Amino acid sequence: MGEPRFYLALLHNPVYNKRMEVITTTVTNFDLHDIARSSKTYDVNKYYIVNHLDSQQKLVGRMKEYWSGDFGAEYNPDRKEAFSILDIKAELAEVIADIKSIEKEEPILITTDARTYPNTITYKDLREKIHSGDRPYLVLLGTGWGLTKEVMNSTEYILEPIYGRGDYNHLSVRSAAAIILDRLLGESWFS
Repeated sequence: MGEPRFYLALLHNPVYNKRMEVITTTVTNFDLHDIARSSKTYDVNKYYIVNHLDSQQKLVGRMKEYWSGDFGAEYNPDRKEAFSILDIKAELAEVIADIKSIEKEEPILITTDARTYPNTITYKDLREKIHSGDRPYLVLLGTGWGLTKEVMNSTEYILEPIYGRGDYNHLSVRSAAAIILDRLLGESWFS
């Protein structure tokens, strides 16, 4: 087994609203903090926020600067460490280019959905691929009412849905991210 080369991106555009219109969602403080902390815990190489709005990029930049700077870093050094892997890009293509510049090859793209598709992959199978270390992997998480069909069609795999005990299947993106990271990168306690 090799060392996982694993990246995570939270896309705020292009995503759907509940009327299936393509929109850009706003960045939330909780998504930045909680997913960055989960990502750092599971040794994700980089956690990207994708939002093309200048105002949203500046907001993320200010939050990262605050928690990485003097008072924020002193007040909460763990937050500074979590934010060390956070980056913001305007478009998914910029994320792919950044990973290619780091890894010298494009990442395998995986997205998530609450439904299954012909290219759905199980956690077990994707975990094996990731832990082989043979390629970089980028998991895309969507905001709003999900990633657009174009984004979904651009990925090699769609990760199987997260199933709970009941029929309800509407997790927050923060909860889904933590579960996905644990299943793909966490301790192998299950068979």
